[in-house]
Amino acid sequence: MNLPNPLISLLLQRGIRSAKQAYAFFHPQWSDLHDPFLFKDMKKAVERLERAFASGEKVLFFGDYDVDGTTSVALCVDYFSKHHDKIGFYIPKRDTDGYGLTPASLDWAASEGYNLVITLDCGITANDAVDRALVHGIDVIISDHHRPGDSLPNAVAILNPKLNECTYPDKNLSGCGVGFKLVQGFARHRGLPEEDLQPLTDLLAVSIAADLVPAIGENRILATYGMRRLNETPRPGFYALLRKLSRRRPLQLSDIVFTIAPRINAAGRMNDAASAVRLLLAPNSVEADRIAEQIDQTNADRKTVDSQITAEAFKIVEQTPDFHSRKSTVVFKRDWHKGVIGIVASRLVDVYYKPTVVLSEVDGKLTGSARSVKGFDIYNAIAECSEFIEQFGGHMYAAGLTLKSENVEAFANKFDEVVSRTIDDELLIPQFLIDGNLSLQDVNTNFYHWLSKFGPFGPGNPIPIFTAQGVLADMGSMRVVGTNHLYTQLLQKGVTKVTAVGFNMGWAQAEVKKGIPFDVCFTVEEEMWRDQVQLKVFLKDISFDGSHMAAARVVAGLDIELEDEGLAFPPANFPDSNHLIEPSHASA
Repeated sequence: MNLPNPLISLLLQRGIRSAKQAYAFFHPQWSDLHDPFLFKDMKKAVERLERAFASGEKVLFFGDYDVDGTTSVALCVDYFSKHHDKIGFYIPKRDTDGYGLTPASLDWAASEGYNLVITLDCGITANDAVDRALVHGIDVIISDHHRPGDSLPNAVAILNPKLNECTYPDKNLSGCGVGFKLVQGFARHRGLPEEDLQPLTDLLAVSIAADLVPAIGENRILATYGMRRLNETPRPGFYALLRKLSRRRPLQLSDIVFTIAPRINAAGRMNDAASAVRLLLAPNSVEADRIAEQIDQTNADRKTVDSQITAEAFKIVEQTPDFHSRKSTVVFKRDWHKGVIGIVASRLVDVYYKPTVVLSEVDGKLTGSARSVKGFDIYNAIAECSEFIEQFGGHMYAAGLTLKSENVEAFANKFDEVVSRTIDDELLIPQFLIDGNLSLQDVNTNFYHWLSKFGPFGPGNPIPIFTAQGVLADMGSMRVVGTNHLYTQLLQKGVTKVTAVGFNMGWAQAEVKKGIPFDVCFTVEEEMWRDQVQLKVFLKDISFDGSHMAAARVVAGLDIELEDEGLAFPPANFPDSNHLIEPSHASA
């Protein structure tokens, strides 16, 4: 294939053994998407939807209040509104409605005359709510991707690749991805052209990035199409959010986590996530700009609250007598805003690198968000504490829970006992998975051209990390920029010179100035600077005389700073671990 050896090595690591396989990998194709009717109950779901349309029933799409839920609802409303004129949507308010489909929400749907409710990114454990729907004569179709409970809701159809009896090949779809398969199934059932579905892929790309689902399989195909659309012809809502950012290169999948996702999430955290859906469905730039201004203000308010609570949480942690001997973190304060405790949990993990639960009080009950470290299943750990928990749900790396206030101390002790017993101590140390050695002289445009084809990068398909040995810094170019970012030129073998940036690595300047050769691990990325495209290496760690400094640890508040700085320094530089970025769902 006439590729540099480090890239051949990357292909082999990804299980690619032939030029034919490599071509398919480098050119994700729509035709490689799976048949939606491989989903258990897809036929039932499409037929029930067809009956609703034929008989003029009112159909309600009910979604979660995070990025995945709001993009799911926008996708389905966008598409199905073209085929039926009685389509509505509902996003619960975090503070007053709680999480997911509830009996009260079905009472409201009945009062509004809805005959069919379709959940998106929620509902798989909403047994009581579905039973209430049946009392009202409402049918429910569940479309979700979260883990099911011991018993399933009595719904007309359940679309969830994680069902034990569902043989759908790709188990890693986002909630929006499952909703898309319903749309695709409907289109195939009617014999409609699937090209009409491709404008929806920008919503899919945003959900895939924000929900941190693996960027492999169908997600990689859909994200490829979606990122192309976001960069070339974004819908008015996304354009309104992006136009204020100082983009210096094409938007990448990882950038969404620091640009679009926080703003959409802010609507659900601080106010009403329905405004995010209206933004994504805005028919023109005037309407989109109006809603985007409101969401930007909400996001600014979120940052203020977030910063205050984060500072309080760190103070509580540091004042806890036995904190450093524990292998987990549980913090609680009654008046913390429920909408940002998931972000705070992520910040605590970033700094202390322990499985973490942050709790606040709502209507006499404690509501918590949990975040994990890479490789540890926090969902299972919480499940072992079930005697102290009212309700919980989520994923391996992010979960939500509720419990009674009198159980908080008992829960914290049991949670730490479970974590201490089940976690491998190595998981409590941040690690980088190195893909191979790379001579700095090989960092050129041809190399990057092929490297970029390995994307979109994300969990399951992380941006490759390389090492280079025996490098020096050009003293004349070295400086600290921004708040604490190292900027320099790296030299290898006395001749090769490559621009390097290390986020939050200003501390290394003093060591580098000693003039002793050191080793680095880094990613290679492209950046637009003064209307010119430049290749740079983004440092993830530095090793002086074999001593690794864990330089790339994220500190509290850094993602807000990057958000404000636009994309001057690509967020993709950060460690590719689920714990480092707050997953968009803070459920239960």
